[in-house]
Amino acid sequence: MRKILVLGAGRSSSALIDYLIGNAGSQEWSITVGDTSLEAAKEKTANANRADAIQFDANSEGAGAAVEKSDVVISLLPPPLHPTVAGLCLKYKKSLLTASYLSPAMKGLHSEAENSGLLFLNECGLDPGIDHMSAMCVIDRIRGEGGEIFSFESFTGGLIAPDTEPENPWRYKFTWNPRNVVMAGQGTAKFLQNGEFKYIPYQQLFKRVTPVTVPGYGEYEGYANRDSLGYREAYGLQNIQTMLRGTLRNKGFCQAWDILVQLGCTEDSYQMEGVGRMTHHDFMNSFLGFHPEWSVEEKLVHLFHLRPEGPELTRLNWSGLFDNELIGLEAGTPAQILEHILNKRWKLSSQDKDFIIMWHRFRYRQSGVEKEIQAELVSEGQNAVHTAMARTVGLPLGIACKLFLDGKISSRGVRIPVTREFYIPILAELNALGIGLNEREL
Repeated sequence: MRKILVLGAGRSSSALIDYLIGNAGSQEWSITVGDTSLEAAKEKTANANRADAIQFDANSEGAGAAVEKSDVVISLLPPPLHPTVAGLCLKYKKSLLTASYLSPAMKGLHSEAENSGLLFLNECGLDPGIDHMSAMCVIDRIRGEGGEIFSFESFTGGLIAPDTEPENPWRYKFTWNPRNVVMAGQGTAKFLQNGEFKYIPYQQLFKRVTPVTVPGYGEYEGYANRDSLGYREAYGLQNIQTMLRGTLRNKGFCQAWDILVQLGCTEDSYQMEGVGRMTHHDFMNSFLGFHPEWSVEEKLVHLFHLRPEGPELTRLNWSGLFDNELIGLEAGTPAQILEHILNKRWKLSSQDKDFIIMWHRFRYRQSGVEKEIQAELVSEGQNAVHTAMARTVGLPLGIACKLFLDGKISSRGVRIPVTREFYIPILAELNALGIGLNEREL
């Protein structure tokens, strides 16, 4: 019996663990789920046959014992912990699968992992993950038919379903790690546009958005995500003229979020004073100049040239940012405090449904004619536990794990799933599970 160790029992783990448990009998697997919270791990395994729960701390002395007993490790831990887990996997000669971005620290382990006959698969979730695989499926087909791709754009968003909380003006709640949402975009976005290198610093990121229309689903806006340039080589598109990967939000989100960025509410480098006595209103006011008469709302109107009844203030007000409610923390950075305030309104309630939408646009020349393919993938969650985010992040990992244990993946070393041995079988099973790309040629 082969043993799978799953590290992390957070909100994105439910579909992965359910998939592994569902296949455990036919595949002769035993699954161990480890988390710093034993209760969370037990909740995800729910006393299932062939599944156990353990308490796991990647930095503890006992972490190695759990890794040593496994045949393969799947990590859904916070990304900074992946190199620590990878070090244990190298020590005990175990392969590792994650959904997180490939970090420089992980990339540096390629030779050692390859020489040890191990697969360290990264970016095998939704974005990154399904975006890579669905894009490469189309890219390889276009090239196989003699086409030359000169532009590729891709945006993915985790939103809320159209019938979930219609009064929510953001059309958004936390479907992923709230801290990652609050900290999103920090750094400089890099991409190619019409043959020119473009760079967007954090303070400009939410001002420079790309309009995206998805037929049947409406209008959205995308902001550039991290470093798109690095994927030119991974996708085999070194000579491409436009290469842009980004995050998708409903129209109006970015303009309101930019106010919080410009104020400094997403800053994470210092601790604020007097947090225990601070209200939501006080938090916002602490970033604004003194005025003996103006309210926080009036200060924002003058500072950002807003309309008093405009959509930006409506979104901020709906989120409770002007309320006189105590924050409920004793200490914190601005980003930590903002996350805590937003989580009061942005946390999924039990019957809320999330909504994943991914959009690709490929422009290419074939036999002297310019052509365009647009494609989208949509998925709607069932409730706050069985979310579309959990399915689209967890299922690719589960399928990749099955393929690996079945000996159907020959790649070793540090990899991302951009080759046919990954994307063909993973996309095929995802499609059978109701997660597929809809293409149309324009």
